[in-house]
Amino acid sequence: MAGIQLVGVNKRYGGTEIIPEFNLEIESGEFLVFLGPSGCGKSTLLRMIAGLEPVSAGQIRIGGQDVTASAPGERDLAMVFQHYALYPHMTVRENMAFGLRNVNVPAAEIDRRITEAARMLELEGMLARKPIQLSGGQRQRVAIGRAVVKEPGAFLFDEPLSNLDAALRNRTRVELARLHQRLKTTMVFVTHDQVEAMTLASRIVVMNRGRIEQMGTPIEIYRKPATRFVAGFIGSPAMNFIDAIPVAAEADCIKVRLADGTELQTGVPTQAARKDAKLVAGVRAESLTLDDASPVRGRADVIERLGERTLVYVTLSNGHSVVAQAHRESPVASGDLVGLHFEPEHVHLFDEAGLAWHAA
Repeated sequence: MAGIQLVGVNKRYGGTEIIPEFNLEIESGEFLVFLGPSGCGKSTLLRMIAGLEPVSAGQIRIGGQDVTASAPGERDLAMVFQHYALYPHMTVRENMAFGLRNVNVPAAEIDRRITEAARMLELEGMLARKPIQLSGGQRQRVAIGRAVVKEPGAFLFDEPLSNLDAALRNRTRVELARLHQRLKTTMVFVTHDQVEAMTLASRIVVMNRGRIEQMGTPIEIYRKPATRFVAGFIGSPAMNFIDAIPVAAEADCIKVRLADGTELQTGVPTQAARKDAKLVAGVRAESLTLDDASPVRGRADVIERLGERTLVYVTLSNGHSVVAQAHRESPVASGDLVGLHFEPEHVHLFDEAGLAWHAA
């Protein structure tokens, strides 16, 4: 296992700065996920760690050694790409053995590693097949197996599940989680898919425009987003945002007024308040439920029945749209007038700069 440190790493293409000064320590044995929208710099960071992209400034250390100027093959890493890149004329066994033979690993050791990797990835019956005889998920498992047999200090994954269908992505995601539990090796994973990040990560680094927006465990980021960007990016459906103005404190927590005049109690402590007059209240669908007794009213537009829960898209009196959660067997129908209950302890507040108000 190897820890990875990025110290003041910067990436520029000509006069365009893609990654400003970037500092991060990836702990030995953890599963760290870079999460963010397309173009945020996450894949560029991964390629710099791998040595496939030169850094413009700063230092990269792997296992305590400065590898900033080292070739990819000297970094003790194994990388799995979005595209499988298997040799079509070779069998699964030959694809997995190819890199080891190039560095003169003894044949008996190659066989041992392939046997163990095939067992972990359930490829035992496929070792004599060629890639054309495999499904997409099986090919991706071979690509992962080719990385596993290298027994590297760390694995790098660049959106390896993007080309799989939904059901196969789910299964492969679980296989990756189990693989990490077995190997306990450092893994760095790039994705724009929040479900992959929430499922796999020990820690998530949420990125935006080449910078870290927030870093923490999946639950920390979900329950206590540091910025409006993070709050809107994590969670499905996305967090609801409603303009609000602070009006008073009640029970040591801030109360706000919505655009229609409705006052809403939050769970944000008063010591978190700053001088901003205009705020945005954020609440997730599971913390916004239907309640006929609530003074906050709206009209149900679209009903999304998902089996385990029902989502209701509601237009408020001011024209603003929000998504609420109802019981999975709720009789609510499109066009119904409904009341909305906000769970105070789960209402977030964000200032005009997009920063969350949290207690110090």
